[in-house]
Amino acid sequence: MNLKRMWAMFRARNKEFFRDKAAFGWNFLFPFLIVGGFAIVFGNSNYREYKIGVFPVAGGEISIEKLQIPEKFKLSSSFEFVGFENSEIALDKLKHHKVDFLVRNHSANNEYWVNETSSKGYVIEQLFNAALIPEGAEVKGTKKEIQGIEIRYIDWLFPGILAMNMMFSALFGVGYVIVRYRKNGVLKRLKATPLSAVEYLTSQMLSRNFLIMFTLVVVWVGCDLIFSFRTQGSYLNLLIVFFLGSLSLTALGLIMAARGSSEEFVSGIINFITWPMMFLSEVWFSLEGAPEWIKLVSKLFPLTHLLTAARRIMNDGVGLMEVRVELITLSVMSVAFLIIGAAMFSWND
Repeated sequence: MNLKRMWAMFRARNKEFFRDKAAFGWNFLFPFLIVGGFAIVFGNSNYREYKIGVFPVAGGEISIEKLQIPEKFKLSSSFEFVGFENSEIALDKLKHHKVDFLVRNHSANNEYWVNETSSKGYVIEQLFNAALIPEGAEVKGTKKEIQGIEIRYIDWLFPGILAMNMMFSALFGVGYVIVRYRKNGVLKRLKATPLSAVEYLTSQMLSRNFLIMFTLVVVWVGCDLIFSFRTQGSYLNLLIVFFLGSLSLTALGLIMAARGSSEEFVSGIINFITWPMMFLSEVWFSLEGAPEWIKLVSKLFPLTHLLTAARRIMNDGVGLMEVRVELITLSVMSVAFLIIGAAMFSWND
């Protein structure tokens, strides 16, 4: 491997990226938009987990004090009450899951409706019936407080958004670009030079990794200034985890680009990989309670190991030794993907 040739390709790819103002700007703007959206929706102190429909309510304007429903039920801090003027509108909203539970106002026998296909509806039904128990007659358990600093949803979600942005940038930024080069005849010209396939792919991988990490740092600092994320562990350890994760994702992109000559085909293949990875790697939600075979499948994706390590460092404050399994896995995946990509690589169509 010749470092001089690799450095030339590394610089050329970086210059191409920074000169493309549209792609350059979108790489920064996209994560800000997602984090900002979730912060507005879930970070608002007025946000409530459950929506309770109440009818009839004149004009649809809710006043909690004037509602004639069980007192203990209407005082719950987890409920958002939505008023409807008549039952027809209210039942339609319940049927389409716009509200999770429906109760009649001023009802002598406490009439309520629940959508049987809604898991939230079942929970609220139990709470509603519990609220009907006479004061002092209910049986309560022993409440214990959790120890340690509570983790906000946005703190848990933020690493997932960053990793998702890295995934798209790595797979499309390498896979799509190399296929475009092949289709336009750029790779055929490079084949006439002393540049080898391993040198070319390595330089592409390192260039994309540099750009991803540069974007990551800028987005992290910008979002942190706005939303004040809580990081319990070392920023250096987080940087190492994201660096290894970026390497493995970029190397996976090289495999996608090894033979393809059509942007449409490669785009379909990349989407085929990214969507399962996004849903099974706990970007948006935890897989706790999912079948074991789904958890095993998720371990095949580098994004899963990246997020597991990043969240443990950020939210639990662990060191690199505690996430060494994930780090070793990401390193092995990076080397394996690069070798497979180089072995399959073709300069021509």
